[in-house]
Formats: sequence, structure tokens, C-alpha cells
Amino acid sequence: MKVFVDANVLVSVLNREYPLFTSAARILSLADRPHFQIYTSPICLAIAFYFAEKKSGTARAKEKISFLLDKLMITVTNQETVSLTAANRAINDFEDGLEYYSAVKAGCKMIVTEDTGDFFFSSIPVMDCEAFINLLK
Repeated sequence: MKVFVDANVLVSVLNREYPLFTSAARILSLADRPHFQIYTSPICLAIAFYFAEKKSGTARAKEKISFLLDKLMITVTNQETVSLTAANRAINDFEDGLEYYSAVKAGCKMIVTEDTGDFFFSSIPVMDCEAFINLLK
């Protein structure tokens, strides 16, 4: 199953933000299972790096991002995803639109985010970390 994780999931893992850390880390660990591919976008990684750098400094933030890169697949954000986002009148948050279209283009079947309401326009399921973990049980 291809699953897209939003920046807030990555930030909670990189910065060990409780209570979300436990379930978010569990979701990222699914990347080690053969029937899961966990995706994120370059934009989500940039956001995660920004918050990790604020908390841990540049060198440590780079180490943390490198660890993620060994586990995660990266979607493409290109002219097509930008054009689709700009053309969709339902999208209020441009960054969320870019994440959505990059996830769809990568073939993701689910988006995991703590801001589920931001993806009200999504044609694929959107769940928070706890709901996704419960789905797996």
C-alpha cells in the first residue's frame, strides 16, 4: 500500500513531539514492511527540516532528514502538480494542494496528516495517525 505522510507527521517524529510521536513513528516504521511504501514530498521534507533545525541545529537536522531519506519514497512536485493545484477552486491552502496532487500522481491510496480538514477536497482517504493505526489493526 502506498501511503503519503504530511509534514506534520514528519515533524512530530523528527522533534519527538508527544503525544503524536508514538503513532507517527509507527507509521513511518511501516516503510520497513514489504507491502508498504511510505511517501512524502520535497516540500514536506523542507518543512520538517526547518522545524528540526530550529530544535536541533543544522547538522543534526541534516542527519535526521538523511535517516528519513533511507526509509521514504519521494513524490514529484512539478509543473503539472502546480497547475492542477492552481486550477482547483476547492483548494484553499496551496501547499496542501501540492501535497495532494503529488500523492495522487505517485499512486498513493491514503494521506496521513493531523490536519485532515485541510484535505476536504481529496478523492482518496485522508486520516490522522491514530485512525490509520486503528485501520491497520
